[in-house]
Amino acid sequence: MPIEITMPKLSDTMTDGTLVKWLKKENEKIKPGDVIAEVETDKATQELEAFEPGTVAKLMVKEGEKVAVGGLIVVLAKPEEDVAAIAKAAGGKSASAPAPAAPPAAAAAPAQPVATPVVASAPAPTPAPIPAPAATSAPGSSRPARISPLARKIAAEKGVDVSSIQGTGPDGRIIKRDVLSAGTSTGKPASTAKSSAAAPPAPVQIAAKLEAKTIALSNMRQTIARRLLQAKQTVPHFYVSIDVVMDALLELRKAANEQLAPTKLTVTDFIARAVASAVVQVPGVNASFTDTAIIQHGSVNLGIAVAIEDGLVVPVIRDAQTKGIRQMSEEIKQLAQLARSRKLKADQMTGSTITISNLGMYGIREFQAIINPPEAAILAIGGTEARPIVKNGQVVPAQVMTISLSADHRVIDGALGAEFLSKLKAILENPLAMLV
Repeated sequence: MPIEITMPKLSDTMTDGTLVKWLKKENEKIKPGDVIAEVETDKATQELEAFEPGTVAKLMVKEGEKVAVGGLIVVLAKPEEDVAAIAKAAGGKSASAPAPAAPPAAAAAPAQPVATPVVASAPAPTPAPIPAPAATSAPGSSRPARISPLARKIAAEKGVDVSSIQGTGPDGRIIKRDVLSAGTSTGKPASTAKSSAAAPPAPVQIAAKLEAKTIALSNMRQTIARRLLQAKQTVPHFYVSIDVVMDALLELRKAANEQLAPTKLTVTDFIARAVASAVVQVPGVNASFTDTAIIQHGSVNLGIAVAIEDGLVVPVIRDAQTKGIRQMSEEIKQLAQLARSRKLKADQMTGSTITISNLGMYGIREFQAIINPPEAAILAIGGTEARPIVKNGQVVPAQVMTISLSADHRVIDGALGAEFLSKLKAILENPLAMLV
């Protein structure tokens, strides 16, 4: 009897998946553990493995096709079976029970969104993703090039002219590897930008026209839209902010990086450690609301919002209260890399109890994030900048960061939110306490 593989349910909130790429062809033999396809879920792109040996008899769906959970996607012939006969029989089967595609935005009025039940183990992306800024026009093209924020930053550091780069990312977007390749091929050192600082700036090329187009919603974008709407409609948000003087932390970070080179600790690493410590002191913020009780969690499972090319994911550092800064740093870097390469597994994106969203690297001074249900709190981290402060009766310069807490008022009262931010401020302004 042939083996029928259906679209698996790869996350608690998944209702359908997109068959991104087939990694095995028809008539190709496979063994247990072989990856046969890549599937895009509502959270990430994951690999689909085979659990039995056999031969691919019939691929039931095409690449790029959306399939409902449980829909047939591939038929395998067992080692002793006739592959041609199995393929012929499979040709008469209902192909995959494809999920209906979302209609274009202009074709009809959108249906009234239906709020989905909150699942404690399946948090979804919350803060609004930042669109990539437009770059100058790519050579030989009349449409404006697109470049990711990370690629733009690397290009500026290396003095690479992005107008000469052909992007290989989605929709022709210039991404990190394109800039690195361009920097290598041109042989420009990072100091080129500094040496040409005295030269007059080149005029900015403005695109001749904008391109009108309809962009189909990915599974991830549909989930982001649904859960953001749910959060704002059903969770009573309130917001409190606090300014933190970061001079001591920046000095500690500099000294630590000199000792740990080539390992580099980031400001986010210190903030993550400080948040875990503050939660231990004010555990009331590490909670979730239900209709009959408030559930206070016994571990700090810290979500770190990570922007990717077409959305946002929130990988989770489990038991963050037990981990030092170096361990936290290594885990954050590993999870961020997996997120950007769409290799996160379901258990690496679920179960967070409080989340950090950091937009400081974009020059954002202050913002308010949307809570990630079923959590009761999310922290919005702004950039560190020089500001005047009053110290010992004198106005002096300092490096200051603004941190904002978005809280669920059903779980966290104003005084509790303020207490938590005060504890967090004290830890960040006296960072040696984090090392104890």
